[in-house]
Amino acid sequence: MTSPVWQGNSYTVTTLDPSRDTLRLYWKNPQTGQPFLRFQTLRAYLAGRGETVLFATNSGIYTPAYAPLGLHVEGSQTLVRLNNARSSAGTGGGNFSLRPNGVFWVGAGTAGILETDAYARRAPAADYAAQSGPLLVIGGKLHPEFNTRSTSFKLRSGVGVCQDQQTGKTLVKFAISAAPVNFYTFATFFRDALNCPDALYLDGSISALYTPQLGDGQLVNFAGMWAVTTKR
Repeated sequence: MTSPVWQGNSYTVTTLDPSRDTLRLYWKNPQTGQPFLRFQTLRAYLAGRGETVLFATNSGIYTPAYAPLGLHVEGSQTLVRLNNARSSAGTGGGNFSLRPNGVFWVGAGTAGILETDAYARRAPAADYAAQSGPLLVIGGKLHPEFNTRSTSFKLRSGVGVCQDQQTGKTLVKFAISAAPVNFYTFATFFRDALNCPDALYLDGSISALYTPQLGDGQLVNFAGMWAVTTKR
């Protein structure tokens, strides 16, 4: 975990190697059928399975009923299908439906971020996947709606997929801002500071992350949560 500063703003960044780190997506407790909602609840469930949580963060935007707003895949099973809503359609999806949005997926020891329609066409072999939006960076280009002079400043969290410049391995980088930033600044942080040609927005001011060192800063319930675990 690192704490880089970009253009006067601090971030917390967690870098993962999907070929080595056990990164999974969680929504509901399979024993009760109820959403986990809290890092603490997820940690207790996994502890009962002999696993320790090393890192956790919210996966993205969700409905008032604590269901993912878009695609949600766990253990190769699609629990929520792709959502093709667009802001112009008046769906109330907000940032999520500001197309292009996309999907972050993990499978077969690698990971990727694809625009929603591209994900539907390519259908990668995803063990875990979550749809969110908007895309921050895709193919090295910023989302076309982002404006450097935007006055919409919020805490923001996101995930990027990058290549290790020395080994060429795929890396996953989760980042959360320490102070409010606009989309343009957040996107350039992923592209220019973290060298991620593809990055996806997760959520805004409610976002949080957990590590044993930082503790649990969660303020509200979440639906999906990404977590890295290790066997005891």
